Amino acid sequence: MVFWEGYVSDESMGTFAPLVVYWLYAGFYQLLPPLDKYRLHTKTEENDRNLVPLRSVVKGVLLQQFVQAVVAELLFLVTSNGSSSELTVQPSLPIQALQFITAMLVMDTWQYFVHRYMHQNKFLYRHIHSQHHRLVVPYAIGALYNHPLEGLLLDTFGGAISFLVSGMTARTAVFFFCFAVIKTVDDHCGLWLPGNIFQMFFQNNTAYHDIHHQLQGTKFNYSQPFFSIWDKLLGTYVPYTLVKRAEGGFEARLKKD
Repeated sequence: MVFWEGYVSDESMGTFAPLVVYWLYAGFYQLLPPLDKYRLHTKTEENDRNLVPLRSVVKGVLLQQFVQAVVAELLFLVTSNGSSSELTVQPSLPIQALQFITAMLVMDTWQYFVHRYMHQNKFLYRHIHSQHHRLVVPYAIGALYNHPLEGLLLDTFGGAISFLVSGMTARTAVFFFCFAVIKTVDDHCGLWLPGNIFQMFFQNNTAYHDIHHQLQGTKFNYSQPFFSIWDKLLGTYVPYTLVKRAEGGFEARLKKD
């Protein structure tokens, strides 16, 4: 039993809940005070180093989410075979947990190899992936700021493949996609906050991804959004350390041998 049962189908929730959650969670970060003592970059750096204005970032995210919604609707239409979500039997909680973990691993695998190839192929980087790296200093709302083709290949297709391979139901997918969105937003928030569960329990976190956005780290830390497994297996992992800045906040630096 979920709160939307009887009002909205699981398929509709799976399509639109992640979009709403994105703006609620990213908006929460956007509305926070400066919190200078927790920032990985100063506000001045964010304003000076980023190569695209907030208005363009918002438009880019909305475009990606439109495409994402269309693909999700088609995916649920095909996989539901015309049956009502109310008639779908939910598997046991241990099975759902296994599906959740499977989907996380599948998404990580897909995104690692697509993401890495977009860096290694000069044409793809110059014309597609470089759009995301216009945000040299990441912030929450820019988590899904990508070229439309990258958004389709990396995030939308990655989510669809994770859903299909894991075998989860549309209801389980609501929770998985919302969790993935929250994690992705958090990885781009640019803040190292005390008590942040994502930063406490995931090595692949805000500082990990911040390293990748910096010039010295663009060939490392490709893994996203959950684990660092593929980086470590394939030699693209680079360790870092958090250093307190004298003027407040932190800086994620590559560790020197």
